[in-house]
Amino acid sequence: MYEQASHSLLNEILIELKPDIGNLRLRHFYTRLGANFYAIHSLFKLLYGDRADFKEQMVSLVETLATRYIERSPALRKSDLAREKDYNWFLSQKWVGMALYCDRFADDLKGLRANLSYLQELGVNLLHVMPMLDCPPDNNDGGYAVRDFFRIDPRYGTTEEVAELAATLKKRDMLLALDIVVNHTSDEHEWARLARQGDKKHQDYYFVFDDREIPDIYEETMPEIFPATAPGNFTWDEAMGKWVMTVFNTYQWDLNYRNPAVLIEMIDIILFWANRGADILRLDAVAFLWKKMGSVCQNEREAHLLLQLMKDCCQVTAPGVLFIAEAIVAPSEISKYFGEDAINAKECEIAYNATLMALLWDAVATKNAAVLSQGVKNLPSKLERATWLNYVRCHDDIGLGFDDNDIRLAGFDPGQHRRFLIDYFTGRFSGSPARGLPFGENPKTGDARISGSLASLVGLESALDNGDEAAIDAAIKTIALLHSVILAFGGIPLLYYGDAIGTLNSLEYLADPAKADDNRWMHRSTFNWSKARMRHETGTVEQRIFSALKKMIALRKEITAFADFDNRQLLAVDNPNLLVFSRSDPQNSRNRVLVIVNFNDAAQWLPVAALRAHGYFQQAGMKDLCSGERLEVVNDCVVLPSLSCYWLTD
Repeated sequence: MYEQASHSLLNEILIELKPDIGNLRLRHFYTRLGANFYAIHSLFKLLYGDRADFKEQMVSLVETLATRYIERSPALRKSDLAREKDYNWFLSQKWVGMALYCDRFADDLKGLRANLSYLQELGVNLLHVMPMLDCPPDNNDGGYAVRDFFRIDPRYGTTEEVAELAATLKKRDMLLALDIVVNHTSDEHEWARLARQGDKKHQDYYFVFDDREIPDIYEETMPEIFPATAPGNFTWDEAMGKWVMTVFNTYQWDLNYRNPAVLIEMIDIILFWANRGADILRLDAVAFLWKKMGSVCQNEREAHLLLQLMKDCCQVTAPGVLFIAEAIVAPSEISKYFGEDAINAKECEIAYNATLMALLWDAVATKNAAVLSQGVKNLPSKLERATWLNYVRCHDDIGLGFDDNDIRLAGFDPGQHRRFLIDYFTGRFSGSPARGLPFGENPKTGDARISGSLASLVGLESALDNGDEAAIDAAIKTIALLHSVILAFGGIPLLYYGDAIGTLNSLEYLADPAKADDNRWMHRSTFNWSKARMRHETGTVEQRIFSALKKMIALRKEITAFADFDNRQLLAVDNPNLLVFSRSDPQNSRNRVLVIVNFNDAAQWLPVAALRAHGYFQQAGMKDLCSGERLEVVNDCVVLPSLSCYWLTD
C-alpha cells in the first residue's frame, strides 16, 4: 500500500542506510520492504510514535532487516520465492509433525540427523526440536530460560550443525521448526548481567523498580502462573538492588517491549534463526508480551501489534518462514493470534489448538463426546490462510481451559466437572486406570493441571502392571482414536516423541535436583531405542501402536479432503458417546470423508437417518479407509465397536 508520509520516511531511511547496504542489489528486499512499509511504519508509530528517537529506531529496524536479508543464502531466497507463489503450501494434508527434545531423543544434533529415518518411517515430515539455545545448567525451565539467543547449548552441538540439520531435512522434504523465547530471558543473559551492573540502557530492557510501589499495583490484577513454585510476579535482585518482573520463574526476567530496542533485538534474533534454515519459528509465551498496570497483562492489544510487526518484518527478509503462536489461552482469545485478516493484520499462521486437546482428554475421562462435540461446535474460526496445530500430548502439562458454558450445555457443573477430570487423570477417582500427577495445584482453589505421558494417562501403564490384556487393548485403541481425530480434524497434526511406541511415565527426573520439583519431566523422558526397535516385532505393544499410527498418517497424506480449507462440518447425532464430522475436498465435492469416533468402552448404535440427510449411507454401507472393510447398515443403524474410529467414504 502506498501512503505518502510513510513512504517519504522510507526514502529518508534508505538514504541514511550504511553504504555497504545501500550499494547492494537487493531488488526482492526493496520490493517487499515497499509493500510492507506502510504497515510497519503504522504499527511502529502506534507503539513508539511519542519517542524522540522514533526515526533513529526506524533506521535501526530497517538496517536490521537489510543486514539479515544480505546474509540469507541463495537457497533460502529461492525457497522464499516458491512459497510466495504457492502461499497456501502449509495447508496441505501432507504435513505431519513431531515435537521432541534433541538430547532426550538422540543425545545431540549429530544423533538427531542419524535417526531421521525413524521419523520418516512413521511418516513425520515436520520436525519441531524443542529449545536448544544456551541456558544455565540448572535454572533453565527446560530450555525456556535463554542465556544466549545466538548460541546453541554445547551439549547439543553448534549453530552450524543446526544449519546442517535444516539442509538435511530439506533434502528429505521435511520442515524444521525451532523455538524463539520472546517474552523473557534468563537472569544470566548478557542484558541482565549488564543491568545488574547498573547499565541504565539494559535495565530498560526489563521491568525494574527501586521499591514495591509499582510492582504492588501490577500484582493487584496479575494472576500467578506457578503459585506453588514461583508465587508473585516480581523478584528482588540483590546485586542490582531492584525489583524485577519475573512472571514465570524467579530466574526468568520479562522483557520490556515498551522499549523499541527490545523489539528490534528480538526481530534480529528471529531472522538469525530463519537464516539458519528454520521453516517455522515457534514464538513462546506470546500472550504475555505487553504488560499494562490494571490488567492481567495477557492478550493485550499491544501484544498483537508486536506480533504483526514481527510478521511484517519477517515477510520483508524471510517471507517463506511461518510463525507458531504459543498462546495457551481461553478459546475466545486464541484465534486472535492468527491476526485480524490474512493480508493487512496478520500475526501467526499457526496456533496451538489447546482447546481441542483438552476436550479430547475430557472425552477420554467421561467416555463420551458430549463436552467435546459442544466445544468443537464453538471453536473460534480461523483465517483462511492460517491453520491449527492439533495435538494430543506435548512437553507441557494438560490445562483444562475449555469454556465453562460448553460444560454447562453438556449437562455438567463446570467446577465439579474439572475436579472430576483432575481426580480421574491423577488416579484419585475410583476405577480410573490413569496414572498422572497434578501440576501447579492451587491449594486455595483446588485448581490444577495434569502431568503424565499419553500412554500412562490412557491406562497402558496400569494395564501392563496388572497384566490385563483387555485393558492393554483398550489403552492402545484409545491412543489410536485420539490420533485419528488430530489427523483428520483439519490443521497440522503434531505428535509427541515416544507416543508412537507407548512410552510410559518416567521417574528419572527425581534424581536431578534441578528437575525434581517439576513433575512435567515425567513425560519428558529419554527416548528408549530398545523399545523403539520392538515396533518391528509383531504383537508387541510398540508394534501395535506404531503400525496403527503409521497407517493413518500414510492415509491422511492421500486424502485431499483432509487439507485445511475450512472444510469440516460437525454432524449432530443422537448419541453423546460419538464424535461425528465430515471433511470434503473444496476442489472436488465428491471427495469427502465421514469421521466417526466412539469414545465409549461399549459398542454403540448409530441411526443413519440423520447422516443420510447429509448424503451419507445412501447405499448399504460405507468403506472404512483405515481397515478397508465396509461398515454395513443393519436395521437402519450401524454398530460401532468400543473405542473405535472410522474414516468412511462411499
